Amino acid sequence: MVVVVTGANGQLGQSIQFIANNYPEIHFIFCDSATLDITNIDSCNLIFATYKPDFCINAAAYTAVDRAETEPEKAFEVNVLGAKNLAEVCKTHDTVLLHVSTDFVFDGKKTTPYTEQDTPHPTGVYGQTKREGEQAIQQTWEKHYVVRTSWVYSQFGANFMKTMLRLAAERESLSVVNDQIGTPTHAVDLAVCLVQICITNNQQPATNNYGIYNYSNEGQCSWFEFAKAIFDKNNIKIQLHPIATSEYPTAANRPAYSVLEKSKIKKVFGIEVKNWEESLAAIQ
Repeated sequence: MVVVVTGANGQLGQSIQFIANNYPEIHFIFCDSATLDITNIDSCNLIFATYKPDFCINAAAYTAVDRAETEPEKAFEVNVLGAKNLAEVCKTHDTVLLHVSTDFVFDGKKTTPYTEQDTPHPTGVYGQTKREGEQAIQQTWEKHYVVRTSWVYSQFGANFMKTMLRLAAERESLSVVNDQIGTPTHAVDLAVCLVQICITNNQQPATNNYGIYNYSNEGQCSWFEFAKAIFDKNNIKIQLHPIATSEYPTAANRPAYSVLEKSKIKKVFGIEVKNWEESLAAIQ
């Protein structure tokens, strides 16, 4: 089984590399943007013609949420055009596409977990381009899994956990937003989930289970509570102050509530979902 992974240098791409040796039956082809530029259809065609992958995990994305507000063209190029290019090449080669999307496709106005049936309503450029990327895939190639996730962090790449640890080394006190509620998702858990989808599909290729799925860790918290848990795990003493979103203005709006409901992915693929606190505690 051949699996091409785009965005190999990002935190999800590195997380898939981290677990790759656990799956000797899979030949992973890890491609960074220099090897496979998803915004360039010729680059996509070359890699697919060379390796003839059974699956493509698209871990490449423009994820700079605030910068997207002033760089909409760049966000569109990667998140929409890139997704469409991959879907077209996957269709040509009969490759199953796994595409990672985001809680930012929702406006965060619900107070109960979002399901796959909820209507997206993004409020910023990042969320809008991710939603348009989903639609481009849906309109191009039926053999796809769109996996929406949230608050991704890990020991790899740039993310909230690493930012908090860096700031704690520089400051004696920090203020963190306490009125945005979601679920931290360990990128390694997400990586395992994506690989499991590939394995299940490979074993049961006739099963028509394509479509949109939610995946995050279990539980929920605020960013303030997440920061506190990070510092507690690392035995870091710091003055931590809860603040309202209104006290920390950003270029892009953040969903006030973005917990994802995960019963579909658990039922269809038998995915076991860890609690976010358990996953955070397990990071070395």
